[in-house]
Amino acid sequence: MALMLMHKYNKSSPPRSGNPFQSLEKTSVLQEARTFNDTPVNAKKCIHILTKILYLLNQGEQLGTREATECFFAMTKLFQSKDTVLRRMVYLGIKELSTIAEDVIIVTSSLTKDMTGREDFYRAPAIRALCSITDPSMLQAVERYMKQCIVDRNSAVSSAALVSSLHLSSQHGAGDIVKRWANEAQEALNSDNIMVQYHALGLLNHIRRNDRLAVGKLVSKLIGQNMKSPYAVCYLIRIGSKIIEEDYANGTSTISDTQFLEFVDSCLRHKSEMVIYEAAHAIVNLKRTSARELAPAVSILQLFCGSSKATLRFAAVRTMNKVAVLYPAAVAAFNMDLEGLIADSNRSVATLAITTLLKTGTESSVERLMKQIATFVAEISDEFKVVVVQAIRTLCTKFPRKHAILMNFLSAMLREEGGLEYKTSIVDTVITIIEENPDAKESGLSHLCEFIEDCEHTSLAVRILHLLGKEGPFSKNPSKYIRFVYNRVILENAIVRSAAVSSMAQFGAACPDLLQNVVVLLNRCQMDVDDEVRDRATYYLAILNCGNPTICKNYISSTDQMVSLNLLEKTLKDHLHGSLTETFNLALVPKTAPAQTVNEDAHNDAMITTNAVQKAPRITREEVNVERLLQIPGIQRLGPLHKSSQTVQLTESETEYTVSCIKHCFAQHIVLQFDCVNTLSDQLLENVRVDLLLPEGFNIRHVIPCAKLVYGEKESTYVILEYPADVSSSAATFGATLKFIVKDCDPATGLPDSDEGYDDEYMLEDFEITVADQIQKTKVSNFAVAWDAADTEEWVELEDTYQLSAVSTLQEAVQTIIKFLGLGPANASEKVPEGTHTHTLLCSGVFRGGAEVLLRAKLALSEGVTMQLTVRSTDQDVAEIVSSAIG
Repeated sequence: MALMLMHKYNKSSPPRSGNPFQSLEKTSVLQEARTFNDTPVNAKKCIHILTKILYLLNQGEQLGTREATECFFAMTKLFQSKDTVLRRMVYLGIKELSTIAEDVIIVTSSLTKDMTGREDFYRAPAIRALCSITDPSMLQAVERYMKQCIVDRNSAVSSAALVSSLHLSSQHGAGDIVKRWANEAQEALNSDNIMVQYHALGLLNHIRRNDRLAVGKLVSKLIGQNMKSPYAVCYLIRIGSKIIEEDYANGTSTISDTQFLEFVDSCLRHKSEMVIYEAAHAIVNLKRTSARELAPAVSILQLFCGSSKATLRFAAVRTMNKVAVLYPAAVAAFNMDLEGLIADSNRSVATLAITTLLKTGTESSVERLMKQIATFVAEISDEFKVVVVQAIRTLCTKFPRKHAILMNFLSAMLREEGGLEYKTSIVDTVITIIEENPDAKESGLSHLCEFIEDCEHTSLAVRILHLLGKEGPFSKNPSKYIRFVYNRVILENAIVRSAAVSSMAQFGAACPDLLQNVVVLLNRCQMDVDDEVRDRATYYLAILNCGNPTICKNYISSTDQMVSLNLLEKTLKDHLHGSLTETFNLALVPKTAPAQTVNEDAHNDAMITTNAVQKAPRITREEVNVERLLQIPGIQRLGPLHKSSQTVQLTESETEYTVSCIKHCFAQHIVLQFDCVNTLSDQLLENVRVDLLLPEGFNIRHVIPCAKLVYGEKESTYVILEYPADVSSSAATFGATLKFIVKDCDPATGLPDSDEGYDDEYMLEDFEITVADQIQKTKVSNFAVAWDAADTEEWVELEDTYQLSAVSTLQEAVQTIIKFLGLGPANASEKVPEGTHTHTLLCSGVFRGGAEVLLRAKLALSEGVTMQLTVRSTDQDVAEIVSSAIG
């Protein structure tokens, strides 16, 4: 707006190219602001200066409090001018500076005068400016004026008052005052102006948002009326859909839900395209939508895909992209329409069309789709290419037999020009394919080797070298990868050279035939100019020359000894800040589960519209809980934390006392953390503890009560148990009772009425310590190699056949096994391909105490699910308890 106003006053000046404000400096602009004090006011010049100030603020320029205050007070001098445009620019300036400058309430009287005056051009912006400087304590002074403005005949004034009221209600202490304006907002809802009607509905819904019954009545009343505003109808659809979703989540269904659903369905025949799309979008996103309800919505989206308006095409194909995840068959019928959008001039539309086709395509259409994409990919930017690559990753998982076509396509993309994020997404996809599909390993590693020959990104080269060291030694011809790895030692920077040394050592440790060659190459690396490269080469040579396969496995090949780097850093810092009288013990640092892969659908969708922010790395439950556990005296004697379970609720959420349990598993002990909340404001609980009914074999070693449990605050009490000597008895059920001393107290202050209290107890639900609580999942990169390596006398193998009567599909069987055992799936075997009747689940983990566990479950679907379970472990008792956990 400011730029348009500037051009209005510069019609005579010749047109300029570029941004006229590009080289503005804050100091010079604030110096120019002194012009505001001139008499008479030069409206044209002041508008230009105000435009510069607003531009700087909107570009993120920071003004100090003193600078903003001086500028604000100089700006108030401009109220003496009668120029309409200048006055409206002053309102904008007041709004922008109201949060920075001091004593801004000085203009309250001037704004109130403009708000209630006869000049309509002043009234609406004056309302917005006044509400930006008003705090809840001053709101009552302008309440009468705000009510009048909400029902004003001028639609701009009414909308400004409604929107400003909505903003005010979000301030602490102002909500109750704004609620008193509900009658005026209800009257504004009957306005003929579409924006006033929309804003009035928004304010009413916000006022009643905590009263679900009132919101339901509002929606029921309005869907019976013929609202003129398409914006209001769209908002009404969203409110109704939210109510339906909440009822569905709570497991309830009311007559109102049916009424709301019929209203949304009727909006598919509305005259406004905006409303039609909103209704279709709502239907396809409802979790309770059936195939019959989905069909008309998808048909509407299909029609919009052929619209002449790019916005409608984008909206339709974006929604179809989401529908394809849950209902691929419903979208597959319209694949021809989507293929027509591949050549769309709007690249966002074309990208979404491609990714939707990749989700709904059949195995026979993969090759044709790849040919279509080949001509399309070269014309789009990197951020769109990333979305396509991630869609191809999903396709690789869906159709593993097409890995050769997809891998060749990705290899061609790797050879093209592109940034780090684009190249990283391709490398991630290739690595995923290699890990999930053993048949694709050879070709995948070859493509990556070719890529690092001309890779300009250090981080990618390091990742690929790490992968080569992990997978290369177990390939058909390991020696062919040594050349690519050693080339990096000759040609790359120190970081990549160090990674190459580690990779070569992996080949030497796993391939006895190549050991002498690797030793020769590592000897050459000892003469490198970089300290890290020389140190690594010396370290690995010492291990390889010792000739002990066990040492080579533990210190070069094995990844089982990984610990949490965050916890390692913290433990080292605590040790350095301590007395330093004891040797640092690495065994005290907890091992953690491998990071879980994050669903990237939301990220992909965000990249279509904006530059998505990289998410912070996820932390494990063990990293979260170890801080609190370290506060327990003597906890270090239990050794490293093996695993923390998810929270188990032992009471209903509506009861007077709520208790939940987290199970922290150690090698020979388990720490039960009971989180307690007192929901009674007139009671203070002291000496809170949990009394357990112990199964045979378990012993209580220590109980740590909660000294005081005040109203509304969560506190914890702990019980430390020792596991039975017999591993088969370690999975058991416990009875639990919450015991405490009750003292009556004043609800207002929380102070007890007297020092005397009485003993009381509260029964809790029984809970279990399961096999899954004692197993930490691990990630095995090459399960076939690990399985074959476990076929020795050191490992125990048990095999049995089970009939899984509680499940009806292979996917349910897989999920049940993983849930019961707590093992980590390998080779993407947790995903059962569609239409198959047999499947093999591969899992790995570590039982408390360090016993390794490998599991292979062969599943067959025929009048139920039959499972042939094979368990290999380094401990006989562990193998037996894992094998019997399913039965």
